[in-house]
This record gives sequence, C-alpha cells and structure tokens, in this order.
Amino acid sequence: MPAAASPAPAGIVIENTAEATYDDGGVTRTVTSNTVQVRVNELLAVAAASLDSGPLTVRAGPQVLSFLVSNSGNGPEAFALEVITAVAGNAFDAALDSIAVDSNGNGTYDPGVDAVLPAPSVTASLPAGGTQTLFVIVTVPEGVADGAQSAVTLVARSATGTGAAGTVFPSAGEGGADAVAGLSGGTATVTGQMVASASTISLVKWATVTNPFGGSTAAPGATITYGIRATVSGSATVDDLVINDAVPANTRYVANSLTLESAPLTDAAGDDAGEASAASIRVALGSVPSGTSRTVTFAVLIEE
Repeated sequence: MPAAASPAPAGIVIENTAEATYDDGGVTRTVTSNTVQVRVNELLAVAAASLDSGPLTVRAGPQVLSFLVSNSGNGPEAFALEVITAVAGNAFDAALDSIAVDSNGNGTYDPGVDAVLPAPSVTASLPAGGTQTLFVIVTVPEGVADGAQSAVTLVARSATGTGAAGTVFPSAGEGGADAVAGLSGGTATVTGQMVASASTISLVKWATVTNPFGGSTAAPGATITYGIRATVSGSATVDDLVINDAVPANTRYVANSLTLESAPLTDAAGDDAGEASAASIRVALGSVPSGTSRTVTFAVLIEE
C-alpha cells in the first residue's frame, strides 16, 4: 500500500489553473483559466497518552506520572494543560504539585533539570507532528489504605482555541490563515492510574516467668523473659523498623540476654542490630518485607 500522505502544512497557498486546447481551422490553440488560490487553514488537533506501563504503585509522598502530548494538527501549536486529581471513583485524591517537561529527553523526571511549567501551564509551541513528554508531580496523602486506587487526568487544549469540530478562528492560524478545530475540538484527555501500596505493623508482647524454685511464680529473684513480635501486613516493605522497650521498674536487665530471631545480640551499640543498657533495649530491624515478622527477646530479674 502507498505510504499515507503528510497533511498539507498550515498557511500554504494551493494554486490551480485550468487549460483547454482546441482546433481552430487546423491550428491547435490553447487557452488558460484564471488561477484559483486556496490558503490551507490550520487544523487544531491534539492527542495525549499515558507513558506509564500500568497503574503506578505508590506510597504516601511525592509521585510522578508520565504523559505524552502530540500535536496532530498541521501547524505549530502550543497547548494549555490542566490536571484533575479529584476524579470520580477515586479512593483517594492526590494533591497536584507541578507539571514539568522532559527537558533532557531521557524519559525520566529529574528534579532541578526538567523545567517546571509556571501556572497557568502551557507547553512550548510544538511543530506539526511534534511531541512533548510531560511529568505530573503529585503528593499522595498519608493514611491511604493498601490497594486503594486513584486516577489523575491530564487535559491538553489548543492554545489558539477549542470548540466543536469545524469551529473557525479567523486569521488565527499559521501565515494568517484561519484556524479550525479538528474532530477532537482541539482538546485531548488522558488518565493515569495509581494504586497504593501500604503496610501496617502489629506489635505483640508476652512474658514467661521462671523462679529459683523451679516454678513460674513471679517472686523476687525470678526471671521474666519478654518476647516482642513485629508483624508487617499489607503489600509494602517497611524500612528502618526499630523495636524499643524500657526495662521495667523493680527489675534489672539480664546482661547479654537480648536476641533477634533466637540469635544472640550483644549489648554494645554499633556492632550488630541490638543494644541494651540498664534502662532499655533497642533492636534495629531495618527493612522488613510485607507478610513477614521479626521476634526479639530479652530477660530481666525481679529485684530481691
């Protein structure tokens, strides 16, 4: 199949002159018509698409959605941008921070490098067929439930004007031609999706008692062994998880009794995940995946 023709550039003049030949007593003669000129109007057309491969998995805080805006008209055009975060059906609404352009063309948002568009946000003029990658930076609120979904809508509108298909903007097109709204009315709408990934921590503590008499009565001189289990539920890994516990009054910490997952920890700070003193214990668990738990134990002696 032949390649599709490119649209005629906006503002050019198409000229056409007709010609007729005839026989005049054995002499071939030619006559031409007047020349008709038609200036090509500028078609206002825009397309938009999400560049994310699927719903973004997000957590509370700043997040970046990527979009592509394309000038599908036949002349240079800038596009006014609007971001809608309160979309019907959202389980949560993110807050818009800014819109940035992919200044270095690498497809990744680089703070301080990619130019943030001032409000009201308008792209630079794009040539016919030109595209612009845009980053929409939003903030996901705290306390979003695991698996909650949210949409963010980007609307791109021709800066020259929008309206029903065929709406004419006199002399507003390239080269002084008229501009005319295409089938989309000079507007494109696209939606990016987010799904929240969150986790909760449950902390359960228990105690067992042993005394010098071989029983479990909590008498002076008895040892209390405390167990603390931290369980992560949800779909997100939690970072920098730390368990702290104070040594109870009327007891004293049993030196070198601290363990993590039954493995002994030293009381000194800095040489492993744990540290202990006469006043408290502390165990740094680091990153803990969802669906897993960590158990810490330590012992104290009831004062006698």
